[in-house]
Amino acid sequence: MNDIVSSSNKKQDALSTSSNHMHDFRSLWNYFFDFGNADMGNIEPKIDISENGQSVMVVAEIPGIKEDDIDLKISDDGYLTISGEKQCVTEENTKNNYFKEISYGTFKRTIPLPLDLDYDKANAEYENGVLTLNIPKSQTEKHKYKKISVNKKNKQVPETKIQA
Repeated sequence: MNDIVSSSNKKQDALSTSSNHMHDFRSLWNYFFDFGNADMGNIEPKIDISENGQSVMVVAEIPGIKEDDIDLKISDDGYLTISGEKQCVTEENTKNNYFKEISYGTFKRTIPLPLDLDYDKANAEYENGVLTLNIPKSQTEKHKYKKISVNKKNKQVPETKIQA
């Protein structure tokens, strides 16, 4: 009985060691051949948008970026664009790096906003890598929707002449 248990444990150890080696191989493969994320990485900010009775709040995670490197724009047709650049910190001693996956480069994210906002009164704060944009709702009804009725089109059947 003990032989069966120890044999089973040896097989499990061999499988877990094999699995660990495959994980290590995949990690190395991804590290050397993941060109899509080389240098630029995925800097695109993650965004939450919420609304209360008075305003819309946009929260974006943009860690590692200086406040001066962030640019916010709202277009007349209601699109918010958050863009910026994460500057590369150059180290003198780069030969001693064992692993490097911090991303640097530019980013740009454009999202649609509701039209009933007062864009001129928008304000933003940036703290600890989190950008918070507050846009109050407009007090005027300039973006009120109009209901348009759809009528059935009268079809006129062309007259056909019968020749005798």
